[in-house]
Amino acid sequence: MAKNSRNKDDSISLKYTTFGLKSSKEDIYTEDEMNAPLLSDNSRNEGILVIDESSDNAYLEDVEIARMPHHGGSVFSSFLNMANSIIGAGLPYSFREAGIWSGIILLIGLTMVVDWTIRLLVLNAKLSGRSSYQDIMQFCFGKSGMVAISLFQFAFAFGALYRDISKLAKASGLALISMVIIVVSVVIEGPQVDQSLRGSENGKWAFIHDEVFQSIGVISFAFVCHHNSLLIFDALHKPTIDRFATVTHLSTFVSLVSCMLMALCGYLIFTNKTEGDNVIINIARFCFGFNMFTTLPLELFVCREVINNYYFPNEQFNVLRHVIITTLLVGGAMIISLLTDNLGTVLELTGGFSATALAYILPPACYLKLSSGKLWTLNKLPAILCVIFGILVMVLSTMLSIANIIDGWITPDN
Repeated sequence: MAKNSRNKDDSISLKYTTFGLKSSKEDIYTEDEMNAPLLSDNSRNEGILVIDESSDNAYLEDVEIARMPHHGGSVFSSFLNMANSIIGAGLPYSFREAGIWSGIILLIGLTMVVDWTIRLLVLNAKLSGRSSYQDIMQFCFGKSGMVAISLFQFAFAFGALYRDISKLAKASGLALISMVIIVVSVVIEGPQVDQSLRGSENGKWAFIHDEVFQSIGVISFAFVCHHNSLLIFDALHKPTIDRFATVTHLSTFVSLVSCMLMALCGYLIFTNKTEGDNVIINIARFCFGFNMFTTLPLELFVCREVINNYYFPNEQFNVLRHVIITTLLVGGAMIISLLTDNLGTVLELTGGFSATALAYILPPACYLKLSSGKLWTLNKLPAILCVIFGILVMVLSTMLSIANIIDGWITPDN
């Protein structure tokens, strides 16, 4: 049966529970309503009804035309896009900064938090009746929220001409195959390298190092995909919370296993040393470059959305504008990358500043704003603690990264 979610009070908390988050008005939302797809932008503006998930159509995009079964991606294709967005560089570097045991604990713990906040973001979208991260922030915090999320999203995703993100599934699949080749190459070749090519043993097995907060920023940079999670959600053929939870759990688990293998092998064996003439490792380097080639279009979806929503909110799609924006974004990212020779600093600063806000601060803050009842309750405690953790990490990681940059300028290495 069709349901109009606009009849619901936007300030009501959800009945759906996540890490103990529960509504104080449990009779407001039924389980069927929680499984109904989100409203698209057009359906909100034109009053289109949302139909039940059991129908062949996911939801209505305009008055006459329903979204047909062949439109939208499957759970598997969405998993490919999300996993491709998550799995990235810098994990061995983060273990070197944090220490081997602290790195393992942080990687597992932050994976669990990211998995939770991704799903919490979709719950916030259901609560507010909005379909993008920017719209949720504007609904909760007004113009200042819109400006803040635009800044964080653009800073994180900066640097495809596809209009439908689900069409990137094949490229993401190839990227994941490339990442598998990279991991296997490091695992196989790592133990065989000559002792002279291995890093120093000093401090290798330390529990914690003094750059642990910068390490959190690097891990967050690798795992944060909140900026395009709602795009992936909306690209599902039947975008419901249960189906998206499956995508999220599968993506974060596969990413955790891959990143853990890469981080452990890379840190324990190579540290800051590499071998230049190994055939398998050269193949892995090619695969890493190919992975960057396929990941950039996924990130550009977010940058384009920020620009279009901020500067052209009410205008129809324009091919020329689309091409110009994409070309400028790709060119700008390329110029910055050519001028940067320290990837670790980029990962620390970008991850510490924007990734922590996108993953640990804004999703639970929106939930606290949207939910009803008193703030200091047991059900809201996980969200409150997550916001505090995110603010602490963002401030310390950003300040320490900037201090290291300034110190490098003052006392450059010879």
